[in-house]
Amino acid sequence: MGIPAPPESVSENPAEEPSSPSDPTPPQRRKRFRRIRHLLSLRTVRAILALFAVFFVWLCWSIGSALAAPGDDSVVARVAEWARDHHLGPVVTFLEDQQYKANPPKIGGKPTIALAPDGSPVQSTTKPAMKPIPLARLVSPAGPPLPNEGTWQTLGSVNGTPALLGAFLRPDNEHTSYVAAVASMDQRLLRFSLHPGEQDPGPGNWGVPPSVPPGQRTGLLATFNGGFKVSDAEAQGGFYLNGVTRGTLTDGAASLVFTKDGKATVADWGRDATLTPDVTGVRQNLKLIVDHGKVPDSVDTNVESGWGLTIAGKYFVWRSGVGVTGDGRLIFAYGPALSVRTLADLLASAGCVRAMQLDINPAWMSFQYYQPQSDPTNPTPVKLLPDQERPANRYYESTSRDFTAVYAR
Repeated sequence: MGIPAPPESVSENPAEEPSSPSDPTPPQRRKRFRRIRHLLSLRTVRAILALFAVFFVWLCWSIGSALAAPGDDSVVARVAEWARDHHLGPVVTFLEDQQYKANPPKIGGKPTIALAPDGSPVQSTTKPAMKPIPLARLVSPAGPPLPNEGTWQTLGSVNGTPALLGAFLRPDNEHTSYVAAVASMDQRLLRFSLHPGEQDPGPGNWGVPPSVPPGQRTGLLATFNGGFKVSDAEAQGGFYLNGVTRGTLTDGAASLVFTKDGKATVADWGRDATLTPDVTGVRQNLKLIVDHGKVPDSVDTNVESGWGLTIAGKYFVWRSGVGVTGDGRLIFAYGPALSVRTLADLLASAGCVRAMQLDINPAWMSFQYYQPQSDPTNPTPVKLLPDQERPANRYYESTSRDFTAVYAR
């Protein structure tokens, strides 16, 4: 008889059993699986996971709604606006601040665009029905002028009289490769209409669409952007149109004011203008940056609290502004490398007695003029500055932000 084989040893710890040929899972991985199953069996863990699932679904829905909202805003602009609307403004500002520090505006150099409007605006050959207001050439802050720099050029006429003029110039003596544009609008020949945005000021019985739709384009000569979001605390003001108000019309706020006769002015609310029956629209934003023809020292102080947290006010970024002259013209200025000070200086040098900053950063600003030669009922939009981010037909489609449309009288 042979000697019997010893019995197989059996481990008292199943976790230490060697893997069978049919079970390729390593022991350590099996341990992790058991831990996970144990955690998932806990009521607290299941509740936390359920909350995360609900939050994730809400987040996808919320951001998806922002991306699908009407308007032609870019994906980046929509996400940034969504973040600001959900109390993440400091995060957006921090990211923009870091981007600015990594890519500040270039110092020196020469402009890469022509110092003349794009689109070859047609000069009127009709005998003027009204004597045009003579405009002096703007003095370049950058020193000796380049060809055409600061020279006014006709962008649109009404009955043969130049009504809309534009000039290009370098905004300061450091950022000499950048070009700002200034537009002059003669209110004797033009009328102004405030339009709401789909998202800002938002839905309401405004009586005016968030676009310039077909059928309302005859006589259209220009459009330009509005100000900060009305809901932003730093905007320091409200929005009023045809009896409906968003925010609060605030005394002391810089205000673009529209009246029944189609005219517009820039005012210190409560001092220069109030809500009379003659007022049809008010767009408030921050404080005046030109007052009594002078630039106040406040443009250099409290740059974040005074001029918005969307890239600090002292930085040279895309900015826009509007002002009124002593002879009643409305002036619009904008450009890619402007501080609050240099924007104010441009508006003051163009003759503004009062002026205000509008929106900032490339996603929000634009000025278009319109050429009616091919079809007066549907004039062709042209960017005043060819390097502005927004498309020329921006306001032919529903837009998220408020804007002003300018028509021939």
